[in-house]
Amino acid sequence: MKALILIFLLCISNLSARVIDVGSGFPVKSIKDALAMSADGDTIIVHPGTYREGQILISRQIHFLGKGYPVLDGQNKYEVLSINADNVVVRGFKIVNSGTAALEDPCGIRVYDKSHVVVENNILDANFFGIYIQNGKKCIVRNNIITAYGKDEQLIGNGIHCWKSEELQIVGNRISGHRDGIYFEFVTQSVIWRNISERNVRYGLHFMFSNDDSYITNIFRRNGAGVAVMFTKNVRMFNNHFEENWGDSAYGLLLKEISDSYIFNNVFKRNTSGIHMEGTSRIKVEKNVFTSNGWGMKIQASCMDNDVVNNNFIKNTFDISTNGSLVLNTFNSNYWDKYEGYDLNRDSIGDVPYHPLSLFAVLTESNPSTMLLYRSFMITLLDKSEKVLPSITPDNFVDNTPLMKALPL
Repeated sequence: MKALILIFLLCISNLSARVIDVGSGFPVKSIKDALAMSADGDTIIVHPGTYREGQILISRQIHFLGKGYPVLDGQNKYEVLSINADNVVVRGFKIVNSGTAALEDPCGIRVYDKSHVVVENNILDANFFGIYIQNGKKCIVRNNIITAYGKDEQLIGNGIHCWKSEELQIVGNRISGHRDGIYFEFVTQSVIWRNISERNVRYGLHFMFSNDDSYITNIFRRNGAGVAVMFTKNVRMFNNHFEENWGDSAYGLLLKEISDSYIFNNVFKRNTSGIHMEGTSRIKVEKNVFTSNGWGMKIQASCMDNDVVNNNFIKNTFDISTNGSLVLNTFNSNYWDKYEGYDLNRDSIGDVPYHPLSLFAVLTESNPSTMLLYRSFMITLLDKSEKVLPSITPDNFVDNTPLMKALPL
């Protein structure tokens, strides 16, 4: 009986919902007029055209749909679209030219303290911040193209900015030209999946104080400093590509003060450093490919209880580097293309342990100007001598079971 009553009430609700068309050929020509006459459950369809109506505020639970990508123009003065209701869907708009202000952080689209909001299939161009989720819950940001043209990180906001939120889904977006492509601060139990974040001024992805999150199958390419995950725990990083992040302070992935996380099946290709670790603990780095980087991994002396296992290190200038002599991390069963050992029993495991930390890497860490001597005969002789009679590199910085062949990752 209760189920029948619920179905009846839903049918009544659907019958009362209206569709309001907005455009030059319709009785309602203003988006704000349509919003004023709308009620929860209504659908507003905005037809092609350019709409310059200042800040547009959605305060009812509606579907707000664009047909043919109508343009919402903030005229470089306003936050373009503000959402202050639960269960809102925004789809199919081109949102351009928000205002710029360092204190107010005007956006193309902002969600204020709401839940179950869906923002999908929109084009955002030349906004200060692209999409901003503030204290949101179970919101979805999906399949948007978010472009800005920032040159200085102080003069541009983030592409997708999420603050103090939970259970978010950031899926299938393409972000470029912002300060950070995607920014998480105090965001928990959320997923970042199948996004492309490239050519941003600072980071492709920036985590701060955001626990129990996952980012999976994303591409972070040609960003100013790569990706940073900081002051965080229980993060899962699977199947991502970190590519061509070059610069004095650039990394494929910077890990700073994070713990109890898992880095699995990623590709680090052509970065200054594939992974740079500071103050990390209990991180498992497994089945990743480090190829053609300056440094495959930089593991600072402040790191402990990290496990680097079953990875491929190929064509890196230095596979591993550190700034101390105390080794509190383990390296097991990795493939190192610089390994010159042998396998007499043909079990695909080298019979001689491999010390991946070269003397030249130690010298370069303490004195970067020694890179001028890279590939010189003297440095080659020093490295060969160090392998025979180790004196500076730590004895326990070793892979006891190096693989003879690269893993098919």
